Amino acid sequence: MIITHIIGGLGNQMFQYATARAIAENMNETLLLDVSGFSNYQLHNGFELSRVFAGPKKIATKDDLQQVLGWQSNPIINRFLFRNEFSWLRSKQFVIEPHFQYWDGIEKIPSNAYLSGYWQSEKYFKSIDSLIREDFTFKHPMSAANIKIANEIAKGNAISLHIRRGDYVKDATTLATHGICSLEYYHAAVKLISEQVEQPEFFIFSDDIEWVKDNLKIDFPTHFIDHNHGTESYNDMRLMSLCMHNIIANSSFSWWGAWLNQSQNKMVIAPKRWFNNQTNTVSLYPESWLKL
Repeated sequence: MIITHIIGGLGNQMFQYATARAIAENMNETLLLDVSGFSNYQLHNGFELSRVFAGPKKIATKDDLQQVLGWQSNPIINRFLFRNEFSWLRSKQFVIEPHFQYWDGIEKIPSNAYLSGYWQSEKYFKSIDSLIREDFTFKHPMSAANIKIANEIAKGNAISLHIRRGDYVKDATTLATHGICSLEYYHAAVKLISEQVEQPEFFIFSDDIEWVKDNLKIDFPTHFIDHNHGTESYNDMRLMSLCMHNIIANSSFSWWGAWLNQSQNKMVIAPKRWFNNQTNTVSLYPESWLKL
């Protein structure tokens, strides 16, 4: 079986699931999700995959973990093995992502394996992209407010624009790691896309919509989406995916909003600086996406 460690916000959970799903599918093995990390997890909205998306998502039990990892499934031992200095103790079944960029070693892991990492590259699951899209079919019907926005999106050349602030601003460690996309980035993206798209109409998504209203000025029709909060936040991703084109933040949330967009001629603009540090992000972006 393939067991994947699921943690983080919805976008991270989707990367972790999609990568493990591709491995399990290619090996014809069962996929199970280890969600034990959410028992004391205070960030975001907890484990969301089963609540947000249709289709079964099977949860790993302690017995499943024991079967794959043996003595290394012990929670205390497990915590130590996640640290680099103890990597030499890990069994071949215990697979931890070695770096952020695509790792081709994923193709050689055993058919009984436990995966831990972020796996943020389409390359991990591109071979089964149609299955991933099916697995990420939104489960619940849209609310009246979201149906109204979806109908507006369908009328013209809709472009989603996502500004991530929230924990990126409030948490010093997160801010130091990720940074925030500048207004210059968004102005350049709007300029570029408006030169390519006739009569563009912008749909703005953010976890700090009042800041956006005060600071981002766009000389085109603009809609500010401000009603999807808390456990309903995923609906912003759903609405982004319905737009014809996307301007994303340095956020896995809007990365997936753009990836799920099935417009044949979509233009996706992403920030070339994803982190504040020197992390290699070359494999983060699908080939057709533009980086500014």
